[in-house]
Amino acid sequence: MTVRTASDDARAEAQGRWLRALGDTWPRAVCRLLEAGEPVVIRVLIAEVRGSAPREPGACMLVSQGETYGTIGGGNLEWQAMHAAQSLLAFGTRSVQLRRLVLGRELAQCCGGVVHLWLERFTPADLPFLRRAAHAGSRDSVAAIATEVSGQGVVRRLVQHGGVRPRLQFSATSDEDASLLEPIEGDRATLWLYGAGHVAQALIRLMAELPFDVTWIDSRAELLPTPLPDNVDPLCVQTPTNTVNSAPPGARFLVMTHDHALDYALCRKVLERNDFAWLGLIGSKSKGARFRSRLARDGIAAETIARLVSPIGVEGVNNKWPAAIAVAVAAQLLQGLECTAQGRALNVSPSVDARGLGAAADARGPGAAVGSRGTTAAGTTPDVVAGACTAPDCAACSAAGRPTDP
Repeated sequence: MTVRTASDDARAEAQGRWLRALGDTWPRAVCRLLEAGEPVVIRVLIAEVRGSAPREPGACMLVSQGETYGTIGGGNLEWQAMHAAQSLLAFGTRSVQLRRLVLGRELAQCCGGVVHLWLERFTPADLPFLRRAAHAGSRDSVAAIATEVSGQGVVRRLVQHGGVRPRLQFSATSDEDASLLEPIEGDRATLWLYGAGHVAQALIRLMAELPFDVTWIDSRAELLPTPLPDNVDPLCVQTPTNTVNSAPPGARFLVMTHDHALDYALCRKVLERNDFAWLGLIGSKSKGARFRSRLARDGIAAETIARLVSPIGVEGVNNKWPAAIAVAVAAQLLQGLECTAQGRALNVSPSVDARGLGAAADARGPGAAVGSRGTTAAGTTPDVVAGACTAPDCAACSAAGRPTDP
């Protein structure tokens, strides 16, 4: 697009550009840029923060000759970082440089904290290590990169940390005496999205720049478009219910297919696993109530049924446009991330109160457990929680009615 810009003297034409998100782990993103022909890529990392700052330690951006990806908070801090990165691109000889910036005194930013930046320079010669880093880690192991900077140069090595994600650790006495331990995988949640209708497609467009790794399932290949964001993996199968058990423990599930019978089968399958972080179902309050009643008749425990969230979406967004519904659902998913980050339980459906659970128990027969709060299921991973959030200010514990996605 050509943008007309006006000055006091004459009109000029400027080519605008998008500020691109860093939608993948940084080793994979650097690999792609170098493999596409970029001669040098600079990574700018917030290594340490003292006081208030626009972004947290671990936030990073990539700078190449033609593009930037990600952000460390914008404003003067990012402008200074860009300037330093451009200098490294053009004239850099060191692999790692450090910058210490006082936001208030030096940059006139109101945050007022102190930020330590870690700038590192990657070339095609680094691809073998970057490729190993890009594929490191698994369900049972978290990988990290340990970097040592000395007068002899820079040494990087991969470290496996079992199932415990290490915290970012940074120390430095000078540009020639510094160390960094950094987990490779970012704080990205796993989302399995069933359905590829209007709302689902709108949600996928939002997910491109949000901290989720999405597996997108539908039986209709013509509704799984290409290209897709790097964090979205499409899966076209004739029987979507057969994929539920392939999701890792602690995954989030979102069900919005074109078929109510399929919706029910998927919800039941997920609830029977009972090792998920969150399960949302698109539809009205009456749809959610009917599903819960049927699930109870089919023998699902009341405390497990309480984990089904339907309707979905944050309160206050009543517009029925698919994109508006997608925004409300994306906001709810993000609030769920805040709950787990703070050690609070994810939300149950607000329409399931004590009376609703009692009705579900009555449908199952005498002796069924009745309660207004669920419990953590046995065998779940540490970040998998059930039941209602006990924090009165948790906005994630509310939802609004939404229509079925066609």
